[in-house]
Amino acid sequence: MIAVAGHDPLRIAARIAPFVGLLACVAVVAWGLRTGVLQSQENLRAFIESLGWPGPIVYTILSAAVVVFPIVPGGLLVISAPVLFGGLWGTVLNYVAVCAGSFVNFWIARRYGMPLIRRLFPEHIVDKWLSWTEHRNFARGFALAIAMPIAPDDLLCYIAGTTSMTWRRYALIILTCKPWALIAYGLGVSALLAKVLPW
Repeated sequence: MIAVAGHDPLRIAARIAPFVGLLACVAVVAWGLRTGVLQSQENLRAFIESLGWPGPIVYTILSAAVVVFPIVPGGLLVISAPVLFGGLWGTVLNYVAVCAGSFVNFWIARRYGMPLIRRLFPEHIVDKWLSWTEHRNFARGFALAIAMPIAPDDLLCYIAGTTSMTWRRYALIILTCKPWALIAYGLGVSALLAKVLPW
């Protein structure tokens, strides 16, 4: 049974999590500036390399988890990967993490349905995108949204799991369309930030 909206722990956690994540990001930046890690790109890369092989693994797991439960805006991690690990390797890590998280979202929606989705996301946003599934070209529109960073694709992955879309078709869309959004958003924005940041 779903708890009353006002006292639903999951709903409350979903609303509070972005603020907690934002505070965590501010704390990490403050730590990086204080220790000198963020004073230059060379310092940042040296710190990442000092972490060894666990660094990329922890980053990938964290990025996948953020796709499932948005503690921080996923875009921040997508942008940071090319900066932390280089353009090619960062894009590969983004691809693995985002695809893995997207598959988990679809599975969760298939297993627990719309009631859980409405606990994780504001109802007016869910209703806005849910009506989109009634369109006969939903699969094409979904593929376009996944390929272009213009929609809340994490939510759309959940919603897709409540439709008649097969696992095979969903996997095909995610695996073939995700790279374009990651390249455009991750590499594009990170390259722009690299020119703006005083490094």
